Amino acid sequence: MRRAIALLGLPLLVAAGCAPAGSGPAAGGPSAGSPDHRWEAFDQRAVEVAEAWRPGPAWRTGYVPLQDATVLTGDPGFGPDTEAAFRAGWYRDQIALPSAKPDDGTVRFPDGTLRVPLVSAAEAYARLDQGDPPACDGRPKEPGRPKDGPTIEPGPDGPVSSPADPRACIPLTVTALRLGTAPVRTSRGVADVPAWLFTVTELKVPVARLAVAASAVAAVPEGVAPTRPAPDGVVGAQDLAAPAEGARLTYRLGVGACDTGITPLVLERDDVVVVGGGVTRSTGGCTDQLLIHPVTVTLRAPLGVRPVLDVLTGAPLVVGPR
Repeated sequence: MRRAIALLGLPLLVAAGCAPAGSGPAAGGPSAGSPDHRWEAFDQRAVEVAEAWRPGPAWRTGYVPLQDATVLTGDPGFGPDTEAAFRAGWYRDQIALPSAKPDDGTVRFPDGTLRVPLVSAAEAYARLDQGDPPACDGRPKEPGRPKDGPTIEPGPDGPVSSPADPRACIPLTVTALRLGTAPVRTSRGVADVPAWLFTVTELKVPVARLAVAASAVAAVPEGVAPTRPAPDGVVGAQDLAAPAEGARLTYRLGVGACDTGITPLVLERDDVVVVGGGVTRSTGGCTDQLLIHPVTVTLRAPLGVRPVLDVLTGAPLVVGPR
C-alpha cells in the first residue's frame, strides 16, 4: 500500500557532530562510547552508495539541473494566498507572449560555459502556468489597482486583487517579461542559466522560468542502490530543502508517523556526500504514513560541486519545492 505523505512543521535538527571530508563516520550520531547499530548500518550502506556512484559524462560536461525549472529571483514577499498561487502554478497573462525562439544562449558554470538552444517566451509561459484556481467566494468583483502601478483589467479567468488587497483563490498576474538569467544548482555547481523573467504584480521579484530547450537538458542519474535490504531504523532522504549554503546542508527525511529519535546521518567524502537518518521505530500499532521531516547538518567543508546521494536509493538529491 502506498503511504500518504504529509509535511511536518517541525524545527530543524542540527547535527551535533560532522564527518570529516574523506572519512566514514556519520554526522549526528551518538557520542563516542555509546555505539548504536543503526549508525553502523548507515555507515556500511553509505560507503556502498558512495563507491557505486559512477555518473555519465553529462554530469561533468553537460547541463544537469538539480532543481525545478521555475525559480524565484529573490524574496517574493509571499502572503498565504500568493504563496499558494505560486506553488499551484496559477497565473494569468496581461501581455503578448512571443512565440519566436530566441538565439542560442549560454549556461555559465564555475568551470566553463555551454551553448544551448532556448525556448520561446510562449513555450516557457505554457510550462509555468499550471491552470486556473478554483472558483471561490473570496474573489474580488472588481479589478485591483496596485499602489503606484497600472490598473489590472479582468481577463478570461476573472479579476484579480492588488497586492494590498489579497484574496483567496487568485492567480498571479504577469505584466511584463524579459530574457535574462537565473542561478540554478546543477551537477557542475551553481550556474547562471538563461531564463524568461516574468514580472508578477503580486510579488516583489520576477518569477524565472528556465529557457533551456529540453533537447539540451541531461537527465539526473538514477544512482545505484545496494542489493541488500535497507537496515531497520535507517531512513532515506527525499530531497534537498534548499540549495546548500556553504557547508550548511538542509534535506528532508521520509519518516514513519510514529518514529521517534529522528537523527540526521551523513557520510562526507572529498567527492561525494551521502545522507539519510536514523529513527527509533514504534513497537505498537501505527498508521501507515510517510511524513517529511527537515533536518540540517554542517559539513566539514563547503558542499561545492559534490553530489548529495540518498543512502537508500543511491540517487542524487535535487532541490525540492519550498
